[in-house]
Amino acid sequence: MIQATLEKAKSGERISPAEGLELLRSRDLTAIGSAANHVTSRMHPEPYRTYNIDRNINYSNICTAVCDFCAFYRTPTSHEGYVLERDELLEKVAETVALGGNQILMQGGLHPKFKLEWYEELLQDIKAKFPKVNIHAFSPPEIYHFTKVNKLSLHEVLSRLKVAGLGSLPGGGAEILVDRVRKEITRGKVLADDWLNVMRVWHELGGIGSATMMFGHVETLEDRMEHLTRLRDLQDETGGFLAFICWTFQPENTDMSHLPPSGAFEYLLNQAVARLFLDNIPNIQSSWVTQGLKVGQLAMLYGANDMGSLMIEENVVAEAGTVHYLTLDQIRAAIEELGFEARQRDVFYNLVDPQLEQFAIQASRKRLPVCIG
Repeated sequence: MIQATLEKAKSGERISPAEGLELLRSRDLTAIGSAANHVTSRMHPEPYRTYNIDRNINYSNICTAVCDFCAFYRTPTSHEGYVLERDELLEKVAETVALGGNQILMQGGLHPKFKLEWYEELLQDIKAKFPKVNIHAFSPPEIYHFTKVNKLSLHEVLSRLKVAGLGSLPGGGAEILVDRVRKEITRGKVLADDWLNVMRVWHELGGIGSATMMFGHVETLEDRMEHLTRLRDLQDETGGFLAFICWTFQPENTDMSHLPPSGAFEYLLNQAVARLFLDNIPNIQSSWVTQGLKVGQLAMLYGANDMGSLMIEENVVAEAGTVHYLTLDQIRAAIEELGFEARQRDVFYNLVDPQLEQFAIQASRKRLPVCIG
C-alpha cells in the first residue's frame, strides 16, 4: 500500500501530508526505514557522518509557564529555583572549549523579571571572553516571553540579541505545533503560530536554527503530521532550518508520568517518516540522549546523518530520569561501525579542522565530561 509513496520520496519527489500520515499509520518500519536511509544517502553522498561537541547550559530553571511534561522547571517562588552566577556560567564555557567544543546551547525558563538588557549582557560577556564560540541560545518560547516582558517587537528583540552575540536559535519548546495539544500539556507558553513566527523573523534576519519535535504523549498521528507540515511550510518560506531533531517524551518524574513511554520502534518510525517528508531540511540528528547508544546508532540507518552532540552537560532530560552517557570515542565508534568516517562539525555543519578535531579527541580522553544526560 505504501510502496508508491516510498518510491516517490526516494526519487526526490515531494510527498503530501496525507501520504506522510499513511506512512505513520502503516507501521512498516523496515520499508520506511530503508527508504529513509536511501534518501539520506542521496542527500548526503559524502563518506562521513558528523557529530558536534557542545554543552547545554541552563542559566536558570525559574519559569512562569507550567508544563506537565517538564521535570526541570521551578516556579518563581520555589526554594529550588536558581540563576547561575556569571562566573560559574563562564567557567562552564571555558570547560567546553577545553574539551574541543565550539558551541554552547544555552536555555532557561521564562523568568518573570529579567529585562532584555540582562540577556544582552550575558551574550556580550560570553563573546568577550570566547569570541569563537557560537552561542546557540534562547528557544522560541523564551524569545516570545522576552517580547512580552519588555513590550518590544520580535524584530527588535531578535535584532538586539543578534548584535549582542546570539549566533543561532535552537528549536526547543516546539513539542507538537498543534494548539489543542499545547493547551492540554502546558499553560502560559507560546502557541504554535507564535513559535513559528519567532523562527520566521529570526530567519528573515539572516539567522539559522534547528527544528524539533517531542512526541509520544497526548498527540495523535494526525497531530504529528500537522507539526511536520508546518515546519516544512516555514522552511519553504525561509530556508532557515539546518537540522531537525525528534525524540520521545520522557515521562518519569513529570506530571504526565502515568503515560507509558514510547519505545525505539516509535522513535525510529517517526524519524524515518520525518526524513522522507522534510525534503527541504538538510540534516537529521539522532537523539541518542533519550534513546541510548544502540538505538541512537540505529537511527543513522533510519534517516539521520548526524549523531548529534557529545553534550558535555544536559539537565532537562536528566531531570526526567533519562541519563545516557556516551564518550566521544563511543560516538565516533558508533559512526565508524556503520562504515562512515566520523567528523566533528560546527552548528552550520561545516567540518572542523582535522587538527582541532584531534585536539578534541585527545582532550576528551584526558578528562571526562561533567554530565551527559
